[in-house]
Amino acid sequence: MFNSLSDHLTATFKNLRGKGRLSESDINSTIRDIRLALIDADVATPVVREFTGRVRERALGAEVSAALNPGQQVVKIVNEELIAILGGQTRELAMAKRPPTVIMLAGLQGSGKTTFAGKLARHLRDKGHFPVLVAADLQRPNAVTQLEVVAERAGVPCFAPERGNIGGHDSATTEGTQSYGDPVWVAQAGVGQAKVRQYDVVIVDTAGRLAVDENLMQQAADIRAAIEPDEVLFVIDAMIGQAAIETALAFQKGVDFTGVVLSKLDGDARGGAALSVASVTGRPIMFSSIGEQTKDIEVFHPDRMASRILDMGDVLTLIEQAEKAFDRKQAAEMARKFMDEEDFTFDDFLQQMSAIKKMGNLKSLMGMMPGMSGMKEQLANLDEREFDRVEAMVRSMTPFERTHPKQINGSRRARIAGGSGVSVSEVNQLLERFGQAQKMMRQLRRGGGMPGMPGMPGGGGAKRKQVTKKGKSGNPAKRAQQEQEAAAKATAARDKALGNAFGAPEEEQDLSNIKLPKGFEKFLGSGKD
Repeated sequence: MFNSLSDHLTATFKNLRGKGRLSESDINSTIRDIRLALIDADVATPVVREFTGRVRERALGAEVSAALNPGQQVVKIVNEELIAILGGQTRELAMAKRPPTVIMLAGLQGSGKTTFAGKLARHLRDKGHFPVLVAADLQRPNAVTQLEVVAERAGVPCFAPERGNIGGHDSATTEGTQSYGDPVWVAQAGVGQAKVRQYDVVIVDTAGRLAVDENLMQQAADIRAAIEPDEVLFVIDAMIGQAAIETALAFQKGVDFTGVVLSKLDGDARGGAALSVASVTGRPIMFSSIGEQTKDIEVFHPDRMASRILDMGDVLTLIEQAEKAFDRKQAAEMARKFMDEEDFTFDDFLQQMSAIKKMGNLKSLMGMMPGMSGMKEQLANLDEREFDRVEAMVRSMTPFERTHPKQINGSRRARIAGGSGVSVSEVNQLLERFGQAQKMMRQLRRGGGMPGMPGMPGGGGAKRKQVTKKGKSGNPAKRAQQEQEAAAKATAARDKALGNAFGAPEEEQDLSNIKLPKGFEKFLGSGKD
């Protein structure tokens, strides 16, 4: 979504590197480039003017002129101002003190309300809530059926007492002559059913139109007045550009929403809507929708989105998704095998591949890594179907072959290739790469670094000094002591390697002076599960 804006800003900041002092002309040139980048990204002109004004004022002040690295200080200012126009702080859903919490969705037709309703329901279900969807969109053809399908995929119930428009045409085009039921009554009945059946969250999907009109606003206002929702979320298509401002202001006046949802954030549009809506309306962006599946939803964090735009990555979101995808028992089993010096097998490989798939779209995951702006072409050419081909090859192996890959001879390779629909050369390449992975794991286990990489502080690397082995003493007591010391060193090396590979804390290290990203401290081990 923000590729174009990120490329422009990254190129702008490259011109500031290595300068010990920034002149006023340097700052003016930088501000001009930032302004052009924002306008090119379809950010609203008032937002661009306000943003660049604040950056200029701060950049010409003492915090840049007195800085040891003024270029980095300008980047820091732009990052902080981006966070400000994106809403400043993360805003969570306001849950009712007495259930159920009622959440109403509003927006134009085609903005993604129905799909988001299922995503939000699954998100809340995964957090321990019991949501129910209410089909109050009775105008759009087959909207009720679509919501029922989405609810089934999300694993939540759907309340739909009216079938709505199933005739294949919208009542909005028939000048009100068609009647498909009362959406206000459906919304009220849905909240009532939630109280009776003890659902703690009600998500009401309302009707949209192809453009803002009085009928849409009046119906949405009537539903809001009838059910008195705790949250009214305005779902807006992040790809509509400058029109986002006019639409958002119209809904704010007609419905008075409490939060914004950006849908289709995985598209290739310029992304100006995301940088404009929160600043213009004063309402926070609360969620972003990044795909078609029910799991493709993210809580919107302004600081993390600003980091993505400036190509600083989003490591915290990556860690959170990994925590959800990777099973603790599997991780513990991997750690045990690592300690017991058991080889990494194809069964372990399948488990790891399954966990990565659960994390979501691989391209978006790679995009969260810092400094990936220079690899956009490689990411665009990434074929995720390669994972399916590799999985097919592994599943074509027998249980014996998965645990004894060295025993896979020519005839076995031909059989695996035939069973998975690939060539023998592809099977050979997989086995070769897997052998390299096993070699890397063995080197890590022995306390060494990654093959072909320089050594890390406190650990072994690719280049290590040759250590002359001492001869064993002829004294039995002294020899026993030497063997005991050698065993202790080997155990310590394995423990250290395990800590490096699986993130185990090392008690003897002082980590108090290490600078971590804001919010990262909650991911550090605290000794509690």
